[in-house]
Amino acid sequence: MIKNLAIFIFSQFFICTAFAQKSNILDWKTDVSLNTYLVQQMHSQYDARRIAFNKAITSKTNTIAYIQSVKQKIKTVLGTLPQKASLNPQITGAIQKSDYRIEKIVYQSFKNHHVTANLYIPAGKGKFPAVLLFCGHEDLAKATESYQQTAILFAKNGFVVFVIDPISQSERVQLTDETGKTLTRGSTTEHTLLNLSSNFLGTSVAVYELLDNVCGLDYLETRPEIDKTKIGCIGNSGGAMQAIYFAGFDDRVKIIAPCSYLASRERTLEMTGAADGCAQIPGEGSAHLEMSDYLIAAAPKPMLVLAGRYDFIDYTGTLQSVEELKKVYKSLASPEKLSLFTYDDGHGISKPKREAAVQWFRKWFYNDAKPIQEGNLETLTDKDLFASAKGKVNTSYSDEVTIAQRNIQLFKEKAEQRKLFGQQPIDQIRKKIKELLGITSTSEKIEVEKVGKGKIGHFDTEFDKIILRKKNEVPLPIRIYYPSAKAKKIVIWISDDTKKRDSIISQSLSEKSEEIIIAVDLRGTGETTDKPELNDPKYFNKEYRNAILALHIGKPLLGQRMQDVLTVTEFINSNLELNELPIEINAIGLVGLPALHAGFFNPKIAKINLYQCISTYQDILNQLLTKDRYGAVINNVLSYYDIPNLADWVGAEKVKFNP
Repeated sequence: MIKNLAIFIFSQFFICTAFAQKSNILDWKTDVSLNTYLVQQMHSQYDARRIAFNKAITSKTNTIAYIQSVKQKIKTVLGTLPQKASLNPQITGAIQKSDYRIEKIVYQSFKNHHVTANLYIPAGKGKFPAVLLFCGHEDLAKATESYQQTAILFAKNGFVVFVIDPISQSERVQLTDETGKTLTRGSTTEHTLLNLSSNFLGTSVAVYELLDNVCGLDYLETRPEIDKTKIGCIGNSGGAMQAIYFAGFDDRVKIIAPCSYLASRERTLEMTGAADGCAQIPGEGSAHLEMSDYLIAAAPKPMLVLAGRYDFIDYTGTLQSVEELKKVYKSLASPEKLSLFTYDDGHGISKPKREAAVQWFRKWFYNDAKPIQEGNLETLTDKDLFASAKGKVNTSYSDEVTIAQRNIQLFKEKAEQRKLFGQQPIDQIRKKIKELLGITSTSEKIEVEKVGKGKIGHFDTEFDKIILRKKNEVPLPIRIYYPSAKAKKIVIWISDDTKKRDSIISQSLSEKSEEIIIAVDLRGTGETTDKPELNDPKYFNKEYRNAILALHIGKPLLGQRMQDVLTVTEFINSNLELNELPIEINAIGLVGLPALHAGFFNPKIAKINLYQCISTYQDILNQLLTKDRYGAVINNVLSYYDIPNLADWVGAEKVKFNP
């Protein structure tokens, strides 16, 4: 066996590429196979939802029952929100205008995590209705011209408006150097990296933003200018997704107006794939939650959906969601409380949409539906509106705790919980891990198709080419080499990068090893690797769309790939030539984690050699800027176990971590 894998790969990588490949085993357009499988699984989940929804709208009683079930599902997928800290609000400055003033506000959501915001207060005496304004992904956040214009227009028409900077934007960039300079290419990248680390702990950036917004509403209710019975929320783009989540969670909000985001989750994930991490909560698909369900949970509150007919947000999906909402509102005898405003423009809260929004809020809070005309509105610079002393919370507050730091704290806090989990009977541990991996018991038999012979690397040795099939699973291509001498063991080779794997296999062949070698392309690797162009590089992950979709349907890629490994071991066990030999797995990269999990579920695996694989999930929490980690995510795994725990359960004598 190769002593130093890293050195060998470096020397061999460009020598041997022929196994990548002279001929594929699968004879179709294989780069879509995994995504096709995931989309099919998602459709089956939403088919079940459609049945439940169609039953719900048959009567008012059924509709109310559906709303209650949706609310419970929302609580389940969101998980427990971080513990609130004392708000400790600060008014750090004020800007006086002729008919409104702007206060610069900083408050805490969780302990030592500061949220920056601007509060627009109309001239005159309150109490005024209030509006929470959630910002999209513009780097300027609350200082974005269209958000300032929206806030000013509301203020001029008798509303207090609270504009909150989202995580990773404006003053709230989380991943920075000591000077406050961002370490990523923008908020969408940072959201996604923070979401990745959060998912390991059973939370998400969406939940952290929800906490910020809930605390923002808590602060609004402390203001004497506010009429607590008349509070609404509006958001644009990513801010609209915040408003959608908020609508399904916080009953205090009485009017909801999402702009340029409401669509169909099912259509979007199939057509264009997942957006950034702040809009992705694992398990929504398996919970049968559509985007519209978060708004259905708020029915029949007055609701205005704002859309651009030529938005990159799928307008057909918008219409589908609005049609569902119409049926719910009709069933609840409140059709007048729902409206769609579409303008012939694209993405964003443009002047016509702002005017429609203010008119809608005045209709329900002031009983006045007169048309609104915006006029000229004077906006300010982002520096004018900064609420923190240095324009960045990371440099303005010496005790600032970022999302990344909070996740590391949470990892440490859950150590005792993991310890207690490990003290359970092993059958109970296996049951829970199956649940986390989204694995359901199956007795499906393996179909074996031999498709001929093929060579590996620059050697003449031939491999048997075989396809392993299980019903409703991605076909698994494998190559098997039988040595001329009597075999002493079976070695299964897997890798994130099949070129690396095949270079090593070529070397072991030249050494005339007495091993039966099985080279396996786990789903999403080798022949079924996804197209690079379908995964935006800003997400720092070459399989982002499939990894997110897998989490969405409750079947993380790690669990699916573990099943692939177990399928190979089942094939070995069913083969009379192979089933008496010990099985060893050599895994390169993060696919070592599926191999390790397979070793836990199949004690017949005698040895697992892990190369260039993390040895604790804490490595991911500590190294957020490392690429291609989403395939390792299991939602909430760190509430139950870490990699060292799993290695102990497999057996320390069986598992070896190598450079």
